[in-house]
Amino acid sequence: MDRPYDADVDSCDAGSYDAESCDAGSYDFDTPVDRHGTWCTQWDYVQDRFGAPDLLPFTISDMDFETAPEVLAALRGRLEHGVLGYSRWRHEDFLSAVRHWYATRYDTPVDADRIAYAPAVLYQVARILQLWSAPGDGVLVHTPAYDAFPRLVEAQGRELRGVALHDWEALERELARPATTVLLLCSPHNPTGHVWSGTELTRMAELCERHGVAVISDEIHSDLAHAPYRHRPWALHGRPGGRWAIVTSASKSFNIPALTGSYGIFGDAESCERYVKLLKDADGLSSPAVLSVTGHIAAYREGGPWLDALTAYVGENLRMVGERLARAFPELDWQPPRAGYLAWIDLRAFGIPDEVLQRELIDNQKVAIMPGTAYGPEGAGFVRLNVGCPRGKAEAGIEALIRAVTSTTPRAVTWATRTP
Repeated sequence: MDRPYDADVDSCDAGSYDAESCDAGSYDFDTPVDRHGTWCTQWDYVQDRFGAPDLLPFTISDMDFETAPEVLAALRGRLEHGVLGYSRWRHEDFLSAVRHWYATRYDTPVDADRIAYAPAVLYQVARILQLWSAPGDGVLVHTPAYDAFPRLVEAQGRELRGVALHDWEALERELARPATTVLLLCSPHNPTGHVWSGTELTRMAELCERHGVAVISDEIHSDLAHAPYRHRPWALHGRPGGRWAIVTSASKSFNIPALTGSYGIFGDAESCERYVKLLKDADGLSSPAVLSVTGHIAAYREGGPWLDALTAYVGENLRMVGERLARAFPELDWQPPRAGYLAWIDLRAFGIPDEVLQRELIDNQKVAIMPGTAYGPEGAGFVRLNVGCPRGKAEAGIEALIRAVTSTTPRAVTWATRTP
């Protein structure tokens, strides 16, 4: 296959780093890495979701970059030892790395006895739902919602309840319902990239406390906030000793999801112990993936400069997307997300049916871009474009999207060909 490309804002009080000031040129994010033939979901199995092979993919939320060199060095060192037997996560090396990360990135103290390792973030969500809710209970999510949430909640026998992002009246109304027992928060929000402000999180915490609703805060995208926005962990807002848990991982920020592995931070030590016992007794999960533990320790102890450079590079990709969209369709007034590498683009002004746009993208532009409807009916008219990739690929993706929009609506042709 020919490759279609060449190689309400808080102040910065939740961390001392500044990714925007970092020199992304210290690392090579421009050179493409060929991921074909590596059992890669995004590249090798694009046909599974989009029905056609050999599409240029901008889909699942992993990145096309090698992970931090410090992480790779730590993994090589562990492999060179040669023995990959049973291991533990409850030791100072791992626990202190997590505590160090939260102290230095977010000015957030974390008690070691409230940290628990798990195979994956979604696995944690499922098990914590079992601890804090019963079959038939309502689990509240903001919509549009990360597409795995509805399936997971329903598979646990709970009732998914959605409330539109920023609709505070609906949020309080749903939290006040007796059957609503858990708020499943996405912070930062996927797919929109919204970074919740301290004011918003405090308000949510007060509402949940008032109505006796537990909180599971999925913060897997937290390390990728773009200045001037700063992620604020739920630990800064949840009541000490309360029923809340942060579930997260270094997998998104350091691009290591294939290692598996995640961890939770609980509001109270008792819930943490109940959770660990459930994993060990019910699922037999007493030994972690040792390479995941190794990768997390290296990332959190040594990977900060690489992450800052990555965030700066991805930020430039998103700014490029904004410039291309503004030039082609100025009336969209699209703004980059506050966090992450996923461009959530509102195309409702064109009135293009989602299936028509997808057919054009797949059949003629030969690209795979996630339709907004993957994240619920509230996503109709949107697309989610993954630009966690070399700039050449990101440019190819946004230009393909512009061509697709231009060719499927007369109004778009008028905007795209208008002389500045």
